Formats: sequence, structure tokens, C-alpha cells
Amino acid sequence: MPIAEKLHEWMIAQRALMPEGLATAKALDYSLKRWVALKRYMDDGAVPIDNNAVENQIRPWALCRSNWLFAGSVRGGKRAAAIMTLIQSARMNGHDPYAYLKDVLMRLPTQRASEIGQLLPHQWVAA
Repeated sequence: MPIAEKLHEWMIAQRALMPEGLATAKALDYSLKRWVALKRYMDDGAVPIDNNAVENQIRPWALCRSNWLFAGSVRGGKRAAAIMTLIQSARMNGHDPYAYLKDVLMRLPTQRASEIGQLLPHQWVAA
């Protein structure tokens, strides 16, 4: 990609002319450090330019991270993580988390062990 290569060369040349600490120098440093990722995006337009979709999905859990320190025990923390994973997976598969968990918890005691996979969010069908 000749235009991208010329842009890269120009950015390197401009950066060499700037003293440390300038806002423009910082901006160029930021872009140059991430050049490989940017080049990958320019080579394949199907690659997302950011990970905002993932960050938006995990934001509720990240915001409450300090609360999760008080799960009571390591075992309690692992259980909380498992439940949060199920809730988020249900959302990502287009299910209402409350309806999903309610149905799964009602069916779980009578579900055959060999068919337990049917209760996972990506295979679940409401009863």
C-alpha cells in the first residue's frame, strides 16, 4: 500500500524534527507505536478499528470490580464469575438473562447429564 508507506515515512521524518514533550510529538509517537495494528486495519477493512464493542460489553463488570473483592472467598468469587459469564453470554446470544437463568435453573435438576450442553446460552431454546 504505497500511500500508507509514504504516510509512515512522513510521520517518522516529522517526528525526528520535533522536540520531546510537544503534543504533536506525543500524537505521532502514539500512532507510530501502533503502526503495525493500523497497517493491518488498512490491509483488511473487515478488521475492526477498535474494540469498543467488547469494552461496552465488559464495562458493567469492570466498573464494579472493587465490589467483587468482597465475594466472601475464592470459591465465592469463582461462582460470581461463572454467573456473570452466563449472564453476559445470554445477552450476547440475544436472550433475556433473567428468563434464561430462570428457565435453566428450573430445568437443571431434571436435565440429563448427556444433554447439559443444551442449556448453554448459545444452544438454549426456551421451554
